[in-house]
Amino acid sequence: MAPDPHDLDLANDAGGDALSSPFAGTRAQRIQRLQVGLFGLAAMVMVLGMADIIMSTAESNQVVTSEDLPPVNAEDVPPPTPQRDPLAEAGVVPELPAEPETGTTQGAQQGLPAPVSGADVPPPANAP
Repeated sequence: MAPDPHDLDLANDAGGDALSSPFAGTRAQRIQRLQVGLFGLAAMVMVLGMADIIMSTAESNQVVTSEDLPPVNAEDVPPPTPQRDPLAEAGVVPELPAEPETGTTQGAQQGLPAPVSGADVPPPANAP
């Protein structure tokens, strides 16, 4: 709320210094506002400095384009390594049957119920 100008005139006439600058506050409040402002400016300078460092590092570490690289020959490519099974190497292998059971569906092998045909499905409860 803005101070009443009449109150300001009365304070000046009485020699009071409290309302002569109503937004200045006490000395401690002014110093605190100054410290907060300076800290904010310093933080912004630090953020901009970090952004500049990150951008310059990213520009200097860019990947070399394929035009600058020599062509790759088939002799240069190492042979593919065989796939490893760490569970089998550790001796932790699930016991699976040698051959799958015949006459079962894929879902039954995975423990899923067998598919239901249309003739086995009962009509819905709200059917006429």
